[in-house]
Amino acid sequence: MIVSHNELVTAVYKAFLGLRRCCGEADVIANMVADLQMVGLNGVGHFNKALPYLAGEKDGPITLTKPASDRIDVDMHGSSLVCHLPNILDYAVEQLVHTKSLTIHVRHCHNRWLAYSELVKLAAKGLACKAQWKNGSDAKQTRYILNKGCVFPELFQSEEVTSSDESHHDMIIELSVADFSVSSSGVTGFVRLDSTSLRDTYVTAWKEGIEVDDVGWQQLKQAAKVFLVENSETSAKGAGELIV
Repeated sequence: MIVSHNELVTAVYKAFLGLRRCCGEADVIANMVADLQMVGLNGVGHFNKALPYLAGEKDGPITLTKPASDRIDVDMHGSSLVCHLPNILDYAVEQLVHTKSLTIHVRHCHNRWLAYSELVKLAAKGLACKAQWKNGSDAKQTRYILNKGCVFPELFQSEEVTSSDESHHDMIIELSVADFSVSSSGVTGFVRLDSTSLRDTYVTAWKEGIEVDDVGWQQLKQAAKVFLVENSETSAKGAGELIV
């Protein structure tokens, strides 16, 4: 089905607020989902998948250390990336004052596809970004490259299941003041989804509306209803009010 940007952002916003979490900003997360959906990368599906993690995980701080000037280690303790990535990247950008490149190793995290829009923002700050992770369900590796001045990244996904010892719940993000190579020699065995395809899908979404899977949309709307006031004598006096 086709939905508007406002409908999608509002539904995600309500669904996240309904979780009543301390960590994470609902408006930021809503736009993370919408941005991913608008380029055709199933933002709604990834958010729906994230909801059980968000509802059941520990709602608390993560562990961040800086073992070297060009490295940051983050232990998410099994948390979803969406609640903490904006703050992690803000801190990382500040550290680039002292170095020309920086590697962020995020361990024990979930829902890494939803990092998309926060990584895209880095290009506007004059930084190049490369990220890679394995999908926990099938162990296929995803690589993401967005160089300075670009609006849409180049995405690569392995055709075959990888067999290295790297954790399926980690993510490595590299930031640099210099561009990364996007040559085919560095991505052998990967299927490429180029930035032009993402751009075309994005432009179509703004012109004609955002395409969302029917089942996924209904699931998201159901999650958003958790935030609504139940029928009662009190709610009847202010129908439609939200719980705050």
